[in-house]
Formats: sequence, C-alpha cells, structure tokens
Amino acid sequence: MREWLFGRQAVHESLRAGRRQPVRLLLLEGVARAPIIDDITAAAQQRRIPIEKCSRQVLDRILGHEEHQGVALETSAYPYADIPAMLNLAQARREPPLLLLLDLIQDIHNLGSLLRTAEAVGAHGVVIQERRAAGVTPATVNTSSGAVEHLLVAQVTNLVKEIERLKTADLWIAGLEDAPGARPYTTTNMILPLAIVVGSEGAGLRRLVRERCDWLMSIPMRGRINSLNAAVAGSLALYEALRQRSS
Repeated sequence: MREWLFGRQAVHESLRAGRRQPVRLLLLEGVARAPIIDDITAAAQQRRIPIEKCSRQVLDRILGHEEHQGVALETSAYPYADIPAMLNLAQARREPPLLLLLDLIQDIHNLGSLLRTAEAVGAHGVVIQERRAAGVTPATVNTSSGAVEHLLVAQVTNLVKEIERLKTADLWIAGLEDAPGARPYTTTNMILPLAIVVGSEGAGLRRLVRERCDWLMSIPMRGRINSLNAAVAGSLALYEALRQRSS
C-alpha cells in the first residue's frame, strides 16, 4: 500500500528517518530555492529516488488539496511498531520506559502535536487506538511536522488490555485527568517506568481506562476555563517527565 506525504517538513523528515520505501518525489515546477528544498533533493538523489517536476494543477490533482508547499513524496504506508519494540528501545538507551497512551484522540491536529512533543522529549513510543481514533495518515505526518517518522507508534484494538500488559512489564500508569484525588502533575514521580494516558478531546478518559490507572494527574487551573486542550495538557506532562529525568 502506498500513500502521498506532503509538506516540506513532513517529506524531509520521512527521508531523514529512512523507515519507509519511497517511490518518487514530486517537485513543483519553478519552486523557489530554499535550504529545505535542497536538503530534500539531496536526500532523494542519495537514495536514488526518481525526482519529477510537475505543474501546480497536477500536484493539486494528485493530492486532492493545495497544502503541499510544492513537495510530495509517494511512499510506502506508515510502519507501525509494537509495544515490545518500545520497551526494547528504552532498554537499549538504558532508560526507564516513557510511553504516551492516547485514549480515542480523534483530532489530527491534537494527535500531530502530541506525536511531535513525544518525539521531542525522547519518549520511547506512543500507543493509539485502531478504531474510533485518528491514525497516522499523511495529514497526521504533516501536522506533526514529520516528527512521527522518527517515532515508534503502535495501533492497538484494546487499550485497556494493553495497559494491563504494561503493568505486568512493571510500568506505572498515570492518567491525565482533573478528578477528585488527582495529584498535581508536577508532584508525580515520572522517573519511574511510566505510561502517561491522555483522554479524548470531549470525554476525557473512558471509565475502564481510568480505573486501571495507578494514579491520576491534574494540571492546576487559575483562570475561568476548567480544562486544557488535550495536546497542551499532554505536552505539559511529557515535558515534566523530561524535566525530572534530566535533573
């Protein structure tokens, strides 16, 4: 199965990561010279990927939209990983595992932002639901600015069962939700082998997921609103984990 990646950063990071099998690179005729375009071209030439120049009309027609920034890459589908690969990565780095679990995140912009943050803080992997949730599509790659190309992502059918398996692997499960008894996220020990769970945009954590968390974390709110965007909340928790692990 093939798909079209679009956007300069997404295409560049995919070529840098080298996890897919590219077929051809399309460049807009007369596209302005820029360092990132030169880098994309050089990476394609180094890997002997055919480079084709095409008109804007052709590029728009192939992709079905105009958000390509003059670059598109025909390539193999996203290579999903599995949770054991994430735990092996943590072991290879000699670090306690840090995973991000997403409970039915549906907005690709939230998903892309969380994937980008997870990669930036050095998380060992992200777990998403296969059904009723956003997956890693070309649009997701674009919203993550290509960060997902460097990240291990597992797509699972039952998040509750995966949480139970993670517990048998000695990971602690911390759900991000403002609920009675929730600890402030800055007081939570994130140096432990840990999986942070972020709930959906509207409903938060599902009941069965919440019940399997070892504890819940909350983010202090002083303004008049009572919640944060899922991507913002998850990113705050991930960077707190990085801060603690870097101390």
